Amino acid sequence: MGSEQIKAIVATPVKDSVENTLETIAAVRANKVAIDHYVYNDFSSAETKQALEQHKVRYGYRLVHLEDLTSHPSPNYRLVLRDAQRQALKKNVPLILVESDVVIEADTIKKMLDFYGQHRSVGLVGAITVDEEGNVNFPYLRFKDEPVEAGRLGRSYVEVRKSLSFCCTLISLEFLREYDFVYLNESKDWFDIFISNQALAMGFKNYLLCDVPVVHRPHGSRPWKQMKYKNPVKYYLLKFLKRRDKI
Repeated sequence: MGSEQIKAIVATPVKDSVENTLETIAAVRANKVAIDHYVYNDFSSAETKQALEQHKVRYGYRLVHLEDLTSHPSPNYRLVLRDAQRQALKKNVPLILVESDVVIEADTIKKMLDFYGQHRSVGLVGAITVDEEGNVNFPYLRFKDEPVEAGRLGRSYVEVRKSLSFCCTLISLEFLREYDFVYLNESKDWFDIFISNQALAMGFKNYLLCDVPVVHRPHGSRPWKQMKYKNPVKYYLLKFLKRRDKI
């Protein structure tokens, strides 16, 4: 982003859902902080791949097609995390994950970085997720009674002793230096719970910012997971038979 000093690496894994994805990318582009944005295309359709190629100059992101790096079938979140960690360590900055079913505000990244800079021993910092009406939604429903409106802060953040989601989450440079993602379990698909717990086990503190809401369309980045709500029996059958969604 221009010649400014980069303050963070932002990583967005993509698996189709091209309309949601482009909305996510545009929102990241509108942020007020100098970042390098990496978009990881995880074996999406030809249509999605073409759209990502067409928009990369307009939105200024670095596009990585995972098919060029591996033959392992999607999801490849472990590979995304490993590459994004390398980029962050190379630039000496934290990593921020913004998934493709999330729309951030223009000041979201600045607020997350400000909080990170003001607190010691940070492992992970998450932004609270809300729906289009501003109501706290999945995966942070357990915090639904926390205030999320500017001007009504109350507790503006909470220390989280369980897992944070990767919907919109900062991973500190200090933690990235201490834990190499090469050691993530290759048999798993998702790593938010493990990495959250690993940070705590290593003495870091994880926080959720209750006054930094981001719009989340649950599972919009992986449409097949909507089956969990529409046809749970079929979802869990496919999950078992196809070994999907391993946490």
